[in-house]
Amino acid sequence: MDNKEIYKKTLTFSLRRLAWDMMSFIVIIIAGAAGFFLAEKLASAGLVGLAIGVVIGIIAVAIASHFVSYVFKAGQIAMMTRGITDGKLPDDVYAEGKQIVKERFLTVAAYYAVTSVIKGIFSEIGRGITAVGQAVGGDNGGAVGGTISSIIQTIVNYLCDCCLGWVFYRKDKSATKATLEGGVLFFKHGKTLAKNLGRIFGISILSFVVIGGVFFGIFYLITLAFPGAFEALANEFSNMAMSDESGKLTVLGNAQNLQLIISGIGGVVMWGIIHSTFVRPFILVGVLRNFIESGKNETISEADLEELDGKSKKFKKLRAEANA
Repeated sequence: MDNKEIYKKTLTFSLRRLAWDMMSFIVIIIAGAAGFFLAEKLASAGLVGLAIGVVIGIIAVAIASHFVSYVFKAGQIAMMTRGITDGKLPDDVYAEGKQIVKERFLTVAAYYAVTSVIKGIFSEIGRGITAVGQAVGGDNGGAVGGTISSIIQTIVNYLCDCCLGWVFYRKDKSATKATLEGGVLFFKHGKTLAKNLGRIFGISILSFVVIGGVFFGIFYLITLAFPGAFEALANEFSNMAMSDESGKLTVLGNAQNLQLIISGIGGVVMWGIIHSTFVRPFILVGVLRNFIESGKNETISEADLEELDGKSKKFKKLRAEANA
């Protein structure tokens, strides 16, 4: 199967995750609205009730997501991995993906334990690379380090998913030992994996410009339909700015600025939703294929594992636990 076929077959996980996120958002809105009307009716404290309702909604959604939404991500990666390694996928991709996740991680806690370690290892490595960039940056080290940090974090997120894919691929190994192998592969095949950078950032930037730009325009047209509301809101900010010594609220005292800011926020939010649902999985298939193909015929020795001990304390600790 090529990347496009795998992407299409596994897109069901992304769509289900999107539906779950939308439902979660609606639950939070309903909880907030219920809190507002209840508090307003009982104690004329609508805003307090709104805040309490939103907090309760967020907590309820977070608890439910802990036990539900992880299957969407893990199942998608598991099926992508199978499509890459076996060259075929079952008819009911979603059911098979759920089953594989349950077999590989007998409990939800086991899944989060492994993913936490994976993120910890790669984030620790990423921080080390960022520190080098800050040192090289000299007087501009803060800006250089910040830029490098954001780039590294993007790469780390993909590598974490790739490492999880390796855990699904290495069914003959425990999840812990497969995680250790995934960390080693990053260093042994860094040059091979580096070719993913163009794919990651090129497609991401293009999607941001196109998707974000389109929705910015849509939201801006919507704001133009309510000039009075933005004028009133700008006046409120102008009044608040008079007592604000920092002057940060001054820019919000202009209705046009408010329209541009709100449109920009709306564009970024919509880009984030659409990108994570449709674009990121497409990028991930190619990155995951390179990661797995680079390590398929690799024999990872004890010396390779020991070498990475010095680069990550979390890696060293996990290896000690695996050998205990």
